[in-house]
Amino acid sequence: MSHSSSTKAIFYAFSANLGIAISKSAMAFWTGSGSLLAEAVHSFADCGNQVLLFVGMKRSQKQATELHPMGYGRETYIWSMLVAIILFSVGGLYSVYEGWQRYHLTHELENTAMALLILVIASGLEYFSLRGALAALSEERKDRSLWQWFRETTATELMVVIGEDIAALLGLLIAFVMLSLAWFTGNPAYDAVGSILIGLLLITVAVLVGREVHSLLLGEADIHIRDDVRRFLESQTDVVRVFNLWAINHGNYVMVAVKAELTPDMPVKQAARYINQLEQQIKRQNPRIKWVFFEIDIDD
Repeated sequence: MSHSSSTKAIFYAFSANLGIAISKSAMAFWTGSGSLLAEAVHSFADCGNQVLLFVGMKRSQKQATELHPMGYGRETYIWSMLVAIILFSVGGLYSVYEGWQRYHLTHELENTAMALLILVIASGLEYFSLRGALAALSEERKDRSLWQWFRETTATELMVVIGEDIAALLGLLIAFVMLSLAWFTGNPAYDAVGSILIGLLLITVAVLVGREVHSLLLGEADIHIRDDVRRFLESQTDVVRVFNLWAINHGNYVMVAVKAELTPDMPVKQAARYINQLEQQIKRQNPRIKWVFFEIDIDD
């Protein structure tokens, strides 16, 4: 995934969320809607989240140093985890708390028709943001389902943007339905329940994103690259056995470690040249592979 694609997706999301957050806030204070206030807080939190994602993405491009010889590729994982925590707390828990308070302290709604209009406009802007993010990831996603891509991608900044946009669209739908029910029935409790449902939705998305980012932080393997490299090595006539093979994600790149047995009695210089050739071929076949560490052995 190119950084330009991620930057574009983040820009779309930030622009949409800023406009939405301002309009929702104004209408929330005007109408007294808890669902709309929860959505406004969510949108402002999203704006801050996109700034954090951008910072993390830029920091991940720093050059490798003696202290960090593999570079800073995993920096995006750290900032994405921070965003997931903010989404869980500022977005999710606050919305649940706000809804709970409003459920027990009934507050009459005003100018509900305008609030519903704002929700429709906000839905259009969120759709614009989601569409831009989906276009940015189309090259990486290929023919995979969105859920499969979500489970396998290492572009955590896009993972967060997509998760936020889907949650925002669903949240707007919940807010529209519950605010409409409150308007038609004259019972503001529906609006309070809407705020709680939006909070639970945000908590769910935050947990899903956090789980995936946590796995990457721990050093998640790229199963597809691992299997491709294993098949390639096992097809080579001078590779007797492959004992161990790791393919660990490191930001946009992958580190491969191999422990294998080569043809017996192969001279050291010939073995060194042969391994260099294998490493070059492995990198050509899998552009994400940046490091290959090859160990010769006769036993596991």
